[in-house]
Amino acid sequence: MTEQSDQVVEEAGLKVPMRDGTLLDAVVWRPAAPGRYPVLIERSPYEPIWRTRDNGLFYARHGYAVVGQSVRGTFASEGSFAPGRDDGWGTNQDGYDTVEWAAAQPWSSGQVGMLDGSYSGMTQYRVVPTRPPHLRALFVRQGGADARDDIVFLWPSNPGGAHQLAPARTLIVHGLVRPQLGKRPGLLSAPETRLRVEQAVEAFDRELWQLPLKSWPLAAGLADWYREGLDHPDDGPYWAESSLSQVVAEIDTPILHLTSWYDCFANGVIRAFTGIRAHGRTAACREAQRLIVGPWIHGAPNVGQRQVGEIDYGPDAAFDLHDWRLRWYDHWLKGARTDIMNGPPVRICLMGTNRWLGLQDWPPADVTYRPLHLAGGTEAGRGRLTFDALPADDPPDSFQYDPDEPVPSMVVEAEVAPIDRQSIEDRVPVYTSEVLTEDLHVVGPLTAVLHASSSAPDTDWVVRLCDVWPDGRSIFISDGILRARYRDSQTDPSLLEPGRVYRFTVTMRPTAQTFRAGHRLRVHVTSSDFPRYDRNLNTGGRFGEESSWNVATNTVYHDALRPSHLLLPTMSDQAVEASLIAPPG
Repeated sequence: MTEQSDQVVEEAGLKVPMRDGTLLDAVVWRPAAPGRYPVLIERSPYEPIWRTRDNGLFYARHGYAVVGQSVRGTFASEGSFAPGRDDGWGTNQDGYDTVEWAAAQPWSSGQVGMLDGSYSGMTQYRVVPTRPPHLRALFVRQGGADARDDIVFLWPSNPGGAHQLAPARTLIVHGLVRPQLGKRPGLLSAPETRLRVEQAVEAFDRELWQLPLKSWPLAAGLADWYREGLDHPDDGPYWAESSLSQVVAEIDTPILHLTSWYDCFANGVIRAFTGIRAHGRTAACREAQRLIVGPWIHGAPNVGQRQVGEIDYGPDAAFDLHDWRLRWYDHWLKGARTDIMNGPPVRICLMGTNRWLGLQDWPPADVTYRPLHLAGGTEAGRGRLTFDALPADDPPDSFQYDPDEPVPSMVVEAEVAPIDRQSIEDRVPVYTSEVLTEDLHVVGPLTAVLHASSSAPDTDWVVRLCDVWPDGRSIFISDGILRARYRDSQTDPSLLEPGRVYRFTVTMRPTAQTFRAGHRLRVHVTSSDFPRYDRNLNTGGRFGEESSWNVATNTVYHDALRPSHLLLPTMSDQAVEASLIAPPG
């Protein structure tokens, strides 16, 4: 079906052949004027006319052809859906085949890039190691880099091993299954399936508590890939085919990586940037990587907003996504003279002061890593944070973790935001610094080191950093989770010896935050964040198959021999001032 306006031709229902004969459905928007144009492709599991049409019309009016494609097994595309499995460097290489198909079309100049983010960012990361001959550049907005770390087991992506329960199921119900009802042949068009989905929506919150975890009824037949992923909680060969970190040395393409401090995929995007910049196939590729990190949450409509959660980041939070993409692709696909490659490779928003820094790399070279120690307080569950050395006899803190009464998540979707966490602080041990007498700039990766023990053979450790304002608000900055069995290895988990003290390293969300004079830092340490993450049942049993649980007594030690701490990457005032740049606008 072809529709035409004065400026743009829209051609729907195109069938793009893959190497195994599978046909994937696509829509094309291109300038109405005859000619050959560079091509931008968006590949996602969402309906392309809904997902890509606005971008298609915009970029077609700026001299590009735009392809919106449903990935294998979604909407009108043939085959079976499995996130990332057929998009990259496995037996099927649907991304590669789509790029080369687009390059060969009569309206194509042969210069191909890709569009947009989230799942569409993941499909960009999947295709780039396969090096299609006509792929010239990518612009990844907030995309997942590794299927295990970014899609199924972690949220945000970090090496912690916990399952992102509510976000994963929300994606399945509201993002993948419900929108396809009646629009895909077979089970998704059956009347009984609509009833199943309606029941799943009604029972969604209740079924998050259902045990065993793998018994979620909606997954059977509608998201078998999810059930299969839960059968592989450990890292290893099952996930290798969809892990970008395994193949960064094969990449030879310029990429602009765009993320935000409250993006659920921030770790994955930054990991992709640093991996390619360090190990990309050629020096030209390594030099052509760019990273932008703003103060926003996940999602294209949120990029450039100044009000995020409870914080107003001011006018310098503005970001014109269309302008940046046009200049990027005009440079790489049209050979135009633009200023897109001028300036520093890394541009980040320093929250708190809401200014932008230009850096030569990430992490910044001029940071000092300082341990901020957890220390005892005057009452149970209310400790201190200090840069000072700890005494030899500082007594530990213990708390009970009951999986039947987990600490509630205040945000369970992708929009992990800077909101006040005071309402849950009576449920968790907290450690608070003295009031700062001068600004403290924290810029870089965050790590928490806990010397801790548990009465259980397995448990979780959740660490959260907040900025306490003079008015008492405790604003979320960063967090991380570690499933204790993965403390030494993601591929070879081992249970705890109850009562034994271990050293646990919890990888947290990176940040760039100025804690202002007059503010305080606060750290939460707990063992649950439900339903954002599944509950560790404290039994050490096989993941997803348990129906009973134990109450654990978990203990955090903070003395001279066992100094639990956050490792803060701090920048001096002079280094910050020397790195200031104009906002990206």
